[in-house]
Amino acid sequence: MTLTRRGFTTGAGALAGLAASGLKPGAAHAQRADRMNILCWEGYNSDDVLGPFRRLNPGATVRAESGTSDPDMVNRLRAGEVNVWDLINLNQPFARQQLYPAGLIRPLDKARFLPFFERMGAFSEYPLAFADNGDLLGMPQRYGPFSFVVNTDKISRAMAEDQGWKLFLDPAMAGRYGVLTYDNWNVIHLCIAADLDPFKPLSDDQKALFKAVAEQVLGGARLLTDDLAAMNTAMINGEIDAYFTGGTYTSSPARLDGFANVRAVTPNSGPIDGKGGVVWVELTSAVANPDPSSLAEDFLAFVQQPEICKVVAFAEGTYNPVTQMADPEVFAKFSPEELDAIQWDSHDEELARSVEFGVVADEAELTAIYLAARRG
Repeated sequence: MTLTRRGFTTGAGALAGLAASGLKPGAAHAQRADRMNILCWEGYNSDDVLGPFRRLNPGATVRAESGTSDPDMVNRLRAGEVNVWDLINLNQPFARQQLYPAGLIRPLDKARFLPFFERMGAFSEYPLAFADNGDLLGMPQRYGPFSFVVNTDKISRAMAEDQGWKLFLDPAMAGRYGVLTYDNWNVIHLCIAADLDPFKPLSDDQKALFKAVAEQVLGGARLLTDDLAAMNTAMINGEIDAYFTGGTYTSSPARLDGFANVRAVTPNSGPIDGKGGVVWVELTSAVANPDPSSLAEDFLAFVQQPEICKVVAFAEGTYNPVTQMADPEVFAKFSPEELDAIQWDSHDEELARSVEFGVVADEAELTAIYLAARRG
């Protein structure tokens, strides 16, 4: 994903709070403690997150690299980078369905980390964080509904929620919308627009329907880009009235800048158990590095602290809810303007209309069809 960047700094209060939590600078460890490498989505690689952690561990080298997609990051571990990384930050299905069965991540210390779940409200027993045998596979934090975005001055929220993905199949919308080219998400959303469940294998007839919808949606777009800032700018400037694939993650920067008419929408209904929205939830897991770093679990505890939860939520130019917002101490750190930016007013109903992000069943074939349609 291409992201805009916005400076957001933490002060000495964050460090003071972390010291009080028992995370001691320069603590002695039995495992490797001189370096830690994180493969992650944007945000955890921010100096606003890593800087305070580095100061708590003077002399340690802490490096983070942003990935390009969940499948790409999984494939990097499969290709041998399990020896490189200590933590991996992915969306929710991959730890349980792919990384853990392949022995690419190791279980976390439940005695240390289960107490953090007590502050997570609806996520306090999040099933995708656990293996069938009860092993803890990762810690959830950032999340958000992810469907599409409209300019409510042109298309009302109520109309968009009622029409759902059919909005982009209306001939009157041709040339009035953009497609944010997050390929894996586009495949999922095109399936839903075609009234298909992307997380189940499709028949040949269903794949033909997917192809027709992909060609119509991509062919009717005025703008295709993977740059969310460019997409929001086109919306604000009146070049487009909506964009296909987007959510709190993409609309929040414009909203925080005062453009409340840029609003992420979750459809009222859809083809997956009656739901038309999808919610992503990031899990951060400990890689099964044969030379493990004790700093990995220290970092996972570090980002659970209230001050850092807020920094993670508003790091690197896109703003998202975090699971710890169920904790009043964390929630109090968000201003009314910040809550509006992440659409907290509709948070509960949008989650109720969303299914969990999953692995696309026919990913390779559908992606090939999608890419051909995108090329025109």
